[in-house]
Amino acid sequence: MQEEFQVGAVASVHGVRGEVKVFPTTDEPGKFKRLRTAILRTEKGQREVRLESAKFFKNMVIVKFEGIDSPEEAQKYRGATLWIPREQAVPLRRNEYYQADLIGLRVLTDEGEELGILTDVLETGANDVYEVTLPDKSKVLFPAIRDCILEVAPEKGIMTVHVMDGLLEATGL
Repeated sequence: MQEEFQVGAVASVHGVRGEVKVFPTTDEPGKFKRLRTAILRTEKGQREVRLESAKFFKNMVIVKFEGIDSPEEAQKYRGATLWIPREQAVPLRRNEYYQADLIGLRVLTDEGEELGILTDVLETGANDVYEVTLPDKSKVLFPAIRDCILEVAPEKGIMTVHVMDGLLEATGL
């Protein structure tokens, strides 16, 4: 399971005080208001940063990091990603999972057959849809509903699914 989660990416400099515009990559951008520390990663390395402030503007978060006080200093972090450790992530409720923990799970059928690897989670209005890549590189989509998803066990590295009638025939299997 993943120990750190990306919560944003620095898009550009904002203003003259060293603030940056961060594009949030989290379902909970409001968390930036409560976030005190994070890890700022660039191609050259990473550093832990303290957040002095966070405010929202359109689809971005304007963030001020402690010790970055000029536009010139802030420009060095354009394109950097912002990460938090798992313990700072939004707590999960029962039967909820972080997407990062699902990607890469081996997908087994309820008959014990290895089907493929979960390669993407698609967010739709009604429910998520899990994309499973089969050994022949074709893809099958499973709705994240109880009738299809029988067990999710990130700690074991597996997900067990029920293949509904007609699902695999559409892929030629």
